[in-house]
Amino acid sequence: MAEGSGHTWRGLPGFRSARRTRCGTRAAPAGVGAGHGGARHFKKSRRVLCEGVHVRYAFIRNQERIHRVSRLCAALAVSRSGYYAWRDRPVSARVAEDQHLLPVLRDVHQQTREGYGAVKLWRALKARGIRCGRHRVARLRKLAGLEVRRVRRFRVIVQHHQLPPPAPNRLQQRFVTTGLNRVWVGDMTHVPTRAGWLYVAVLLDLYSRRAIGWAISARPDQQLTLDALAMAVRQRRVRPGLIHHSDQGAQYSGLAYQRQLVRLGMIPSMSRKGNCYDNAVAESFFSTLKNELVHHQTYHTREEASQEIFAFIEGFYNRQRLHQSLAYLSPLEFERRSSDS
Repeated sequence: MAEGSGHTWRGLPGFRSARRTRCGTRAAPAGVGAGHGGARHFKKSRRVLCEGVHVRYAFIRNQERIHRVSRLCAALAVSRSGYYAWRDRPVSARVAEDQHLLPVLRDVHQQTREGYGAVKLWRALKARGIRCGRHRVARLRKLAGLEVRRVRRFRVIVQHHQLPPPAPNRLQQRFVTTGLNRVWVGDMTHVPTRAGWLYVAVLLDLYSRRAIGWAISARPDQQLTLDALAMAVRQRRVRPGLIHHSDQGAQYSGLAYQRQLVRLGMIPSMSRKGNCYDNAVAESFFSTLKNELVHHQTYHTREEASQEIFAFIEGFYNRQRLHQSLAYLSPLEFERRSSDS
């Protein structure tokens, strides 16, 4: 039988012979690829069936300590003799480089909280001084089964008929500025714990996307946003005319908060009610926080969640996480390069 052609599936337990994947290959036996030691479940590896024969050989080599070679070859429609001939060939320089790069790629994938696709992984390797091609990273990432954590989608509801906001929308969805401390954007969200809700407020510098002020509390009151503002003021120099943009929540539109903005010489700006696109940068920050941290954790106490959020913001988001809008730099690195130029 020719390499890569159709293959009989009879006699293999767990196969559903009538089912076919979208690439025309029959479904794999139950249990193939389900394992330990970082092995991927075969259901998540069906795309390998659509790949070239050498990619399938490499997958078999990664799995042969867990499953029988004959079973893997049958599942991937290749011959055992062809696989053994490929496996026993002398390792080429390119393959040796791939074998050296794979564990590095896995480490970076873990360090970045499984949040990077191929392009950002390539940029992260490049930032570490590791030279390799973007397409090689994409190929090895697929081979190693390195997938971005699943993102939760949410339904966006925009209210079209509403009263004017307490302050005008000065940004009008133009999230571009010419330097630091020109525009700050703020928002707040809630995080579930076994002990009850935990509330997080944040202020970002629009220029660098850096979280310059943030606060955590069990109460969603105005003190929460005032604490985040106080932290930002301690860290940054407030210039007269700095625009403070937020939504119309009571924590931002309340008298105490607005008076504090006046004392600091800030100009308030507010998005339209019920329109998350008007505050997209702050919304994006919380989307990152939840998709790369909160949705994958179960917090038993508020203190546990607070510590994790602190580590994410200060240890990862500000210092390490690459942003496409910042030429694939982290917020702190972008600020450093901006000050040097």
